[in-house]
Amino acid sequence: MIMSNYVDLHIHSTFSDGTLTPTEIVQQASRHGLRAIALADHDNIDGIPEATHAAQKIGLEVLTGVELSVVWQSYQDIHLLGYDFDPDNPGLNQALVESRTFRVKRNRLILEKINQKLIGQGRSPLAKEHVESSAGGTIGRPHIGQALVAAGYAKDLERAFDEYLVPCNVPKRYFPIDEAISLVHAAGGCAVLAHPPFIKASDSVLEELLSAFIGFGLDGLEVYNTGTDNQGIDQYITIARQMDLVVTGGSDFHQPVDGGVKIGVGRGNLKIPYQCVEEIRSSALRYKTPSRK
Repeated sequence: MIMSNYVDLHIHSTFSDGTLTPTEIVQQASRHGLRAIALADHDNIDGIPEATHAAQKIGLEVLTGVELSVVWQSYQDIHLLGYDFDPDNPGLNQALVESRTFRVKRNRLILEKINQKLIGQGRSPLAKEHVESSAGGTIGRPHIGQALVAAGYAKDLERAFDEYLVPCNVPKRYFPIDEAISLVHAAGGCAVLAHPPFIKASDSVLEELLSAFIGFGLDGLEVYNTGTDNQGIDQYITIARQMDLVVTGGSDFHQPVDGGVKIGVGRGNLKIPYQCVEEIRSSALRYKTPSRK
């Protein structure tokens, strides 16, 4: 495969709520000819060593990445991406361990609620051990959804969410956005606001939010994303440049689904340039101590 000059900096693996291992993700990225990728697992960086090891064999670059669920005022479940940080940073690791501990409890509670619903329907409950064995790291809702499909309780993953996972949901735990940005910076990384269309704010409101977040130290905006079309991407590029923010992009891939999001291209319209990697590294440099530069 001839390597292109394109990248995908927002991919999820089995270490959070994706269905492919880091090695499988690297293999797919290679088949698509990508030059660089970043795993951006939710509150988890444990898949980075495996991805880095697999990528070294084929010359693919892997940036350290993570996706944090954050909150600010009335806006819940905003997502913040951290890039090019030190994965051994003690402060970041401690915060992720605490978040992951809560996440494990949350998903087990979701599974318990789903099993109660299944029993009420006269069906056999899902075995916790079976669901856990399907996840390389922390159990995610897609892993539970896959178990529902495998058991014949849902036609597909979308139905599993609609019929079981959404009704049996348990609230997430969020990082305050200023705290999340500080964690990324303290680890020597670049902090980026993920997929702005999913915040469901107008351009003017988004700019107000970005101004507030820039006050906390926000470095970049995920301009290339699967929540918008090419015209929307152009608009986000304009906003990012006007506000002196780093431009990044990623597919937000979770699992291979017919007609769904694909690594490297999203829903078919993403062409994320390698320049995004260069901008991230340049931005992150200011937060690195001399020993990490």
